[in-house]
Amino acid sequence: MSQLHRVVVGISGASGAAIGLRVLERLAESGTVETHLVISPAAERTLSAEIDPEAPARARALASRCHDHRDVGASIASGSFRTAGMIVAPCSMRSLCAIAYGQLGDLLTRAADVQLKERRRLVLVARESPLHLGHLRAMAQVTEFGAIIAPPVPAFYLKPCDISEIVDQIALRALGLLDLKGEAVASREWRGGEA
Repeated sequence: MSQLHRVVVGISGASGAAIGLRVLERLAESGTVETHLVISPAAERTLSAEIDPEAPARARALASRCHDHRDVGASIASGSFRTAGMIVAPCSMRSLCAIAYGQLGDLLTRAADVQLKERRRLVLVARESPLHLGHLRAMAQVTEFGAIIAPPVPAFYLKPCDISEIVDQIALRALGLLDLKGEAVASREWRGGEA
């Protein structure tokens, strides 16, 4: 029997909300992952604007457990709550900078900080362009703490046909960084041009 893993999923208010939703869909499809979701208020708005008004409810329905972003005393805010890691997808620069500089005013940033202090994987799908020096310094700092910055950059060699394929590819790449096992969370590998 497969071991059940816990993964924390954060969705912050950057553009690219479909990536966070797809991460949740893939984790739900795996059948081996207990998901703990926290959505920022800005992400609620972005999910509704970029996908549809029902997207926040769909995201919550996919998660095993949903946590209020204001509840800094939730289980995922404690290092004793063991997880396989956390993905913030998309990760706004506001959230990334808050994590990098210890401005932990909500559950999303607190849960991310817990992953770092416990030496667990933290994948930040940083969605901003272009970047100024402050963004780059925050990225460097959070990387030095152990986070993985994974910008949502398509792998064009996979020849995606539409936005849905690009979103899926980015979500799977982020999930791959947590080193989870299973077909639902595995990204396609480059095989040196082999068919």
